[in-house]
Amino acid sequence: MNARGREDAPRMGAYMLKKKYLPQLVLCSTALRTVETLQLVREDWDIEPKTEFLDSLYLPSAKAIAAIVQQAPDVVNALLIVSHNPGIEDCAAALTGQGETPAECETQDMMEEKFPTAALAVIDFDAAKWRDAREGRLVNFMRPKDLDD
Repeated sequence: MNARGREDAPRMGAYMLKKKYLPQLVLCSTALRTVETLQLVREDWDIEPKTEFLDSLYLPSAKAIAAIVQQAPDVVNALLIVSHNPGIEDCAAALTGQGETPAECETQDMMEEKFPTAALAVIDFDAAKWRDAREGRLVNFMRPKDLDD
């Protein structure tokens, strides 16, 4: 991980804490850079979510990531996926469809323009079970460069 990533990851973790975007379950690629990113993101969290490291999240396709999301346990309400581009960016775009309001469309466009390291896409699914999570609403998209310091 480069120096910028080492600065950005804790800042994104602080943002997640502030916005109450804390996961119950984290599914993370086994790659060293994603493991390190996750450690830095959650260094200030007051929770210790269950975490699983999956080889299948190393450079997966969008379809493979969506399948992993759909296999999450239904007792989990908030899930964090830590993976790689282009798969994670493509998956977020595929799972969110098109926004309904001008603000949602602008956020969608921003996400599709650039999904950098340590970016966060918050997607809300109107589904009772993860297996039914097909298309959700993009609630928020935050890039490290857009964070207030």
